[in-house]
Amino acid sequence: MRDEKLIHAGERLDDLQIKGYEIIQHPGRFCFGMDAVLLSSFAKVKKGERALDLGTGTGILPILLEAKNNGEHYTGLEIQKDSADMARRSVAYNGLESKIDIVTGDIKEAALRFGAASFEVITVNPPYMIGNHGLKNQNEALYIARHEALCTLDDILRESTKILKVKGRFYMVHRPFRLPEILTKMCAVGIEPKEMRLVYPFADKEPNMVLVGGIKGGNPRMKVGPPLIVYEREGKYTDEVMRIHHGWTEADDGLQK
Repeated sequence: MRDEKLIHAGERLDDLQIKGYEIIQHPGRFCFGMDAVLLSSFAKVKKGERALDLGTGTGILPILLEAKNNGEHYTGLEIQKDSADMARRSVAYNGLESKIDIVTGDIKEAALRFGAASFEVITVNPPYMIGNHGLKNQNEALYIARHEALCTLDDILRESTKILKVKGRFYMVHRPFRLPEILTKMCAVGIEPKEMRLVYPFADKEPNMVLVGGIKGGNPRMKVGPPLIVYEREGKYTDEVMRIHHGWTEADDGLQK
């Protein structure tokens, strides 16, 4: 029996359409989008592995990763206390306390908190905008989620290479306009880019997301996957996105060394 007391005033329950899981969200704060859903299927967590989601927000990625993989354990790190609290309540609401931990803390201090070589997998859906690039949202929680106000791409990659075990895997969703910077900086910290897919809202539009996977200490060779099209037409997802959304993914051994 799920505890309705875990849902606070002004919050809502959203159906994740997989394993009966639901997530607590507040319409006035940052709510998960298609980027998190796509990343949760792009990333792979194998049996016995531990995964860390940096900047987990309300915990969407650990919950979806647990639903789609056989990993041993999942951890979400979130600096905003209200978001971290919401994430913990979502974990409890779904009865996942033994599988998922939510930690309140700063990405810039992640390696100190968790220790070197402590995870096989890292996922991150980071703020996309540099500094004041784009309009500043008056809602502080939304602004932090969308802009590099509290951490940068450099911070994420620096901490990730410390936290990952050798041959550990790094998965990120970002914006294509920053792709040269992303690939260059991944290589600089020793996370070799191994896989990439561009995401297009419609087949005839420019890509608006990119999924990137890398391996710490991996060999140079990157696979560029086929375009991932989100909408077949306005309001109708493509078959591939429907499979992803419902967790109907084909078996995949993950990135190749």
